[in-house]
Amino acid sequence: MTKYDPRHSDARLIVYLDVKSPYAYLAKDPTKQLIQDFDIEIDWRPLTLNIPSFLGSARVDDRGEVVESERSPRQWSSVRYSYMDAKRYARINDIKIYGPRKIWDTRLIHIAFLYVKERFSDQLLSFLDHAYERFWLRDLDVESSEVVHRVLTEVGIPDDDFDAYAAGEGGDTHDLLQDELHPAGIFGVPSYVIEDELFFGRENLPYVRWILGGREGPPPDMAYQRFP
Repeated sequence: MTKYDPRHSDARLIVYLDVKSPYAYLAKDPTKQLIQDFDIEIDWRPLTLNIPSFLGSARVDDRGEVVESERSPRQWSSVRYSYMDAKRYARINDIKIYGPRKIWDTRLIHIAFLYVKERFSDQLLSFLDHAYERFWLRDLDVESSEVVHRVLTEVGIPDDDFDAYAAGEGGDTHDLLQDELHPAGIFGVPSYVIEDELFFGRENLPYVRWILGGREGPPPDMAYQRFP
């Protein structure tokens, strides 16, 4: 069993993210705001999506033309709408999102996520900010060990033993956690777990805020909100 119980933590709120999810990227900053607004600790955790298992896989060239595809027309419609929707909300917050050229395997960058979380926790948000911004500017090969090392050093994190961590304890911890998420009902990002309730999607942030605020007044309707 992994050291992380998928639905329980000493922190008030558990948040699951994947660096390759534009919706998790859009949720990151308004979720960070909860720390200041409610004086809470957040237990940030990686959830490594297996996108080809439900949306197929594809690869495009530098001009955005599809050079390889294993997607049905319905899957393409879903993917295209998702990126259109994400870019719409990114513009509201002046965030740049460039669609990735392929489906990335984020296992290695997520092991780095755990490495920073467990050994340099006060720098975790800086690491996530840096990794997310560079990835969505198409400036981060999250599958390259050399590049992941560079990300660590760029935010001032010692990386001398990262390779050993990734090949041993860190890789095992990541894989065991991923194996336990689906049986625990956690399947996508961003996901929020608070008081053993699971909320999937950024649109549930107002409801999470309502719980953190003591459930005062009527619960909010589920809707996107513009966070400053």
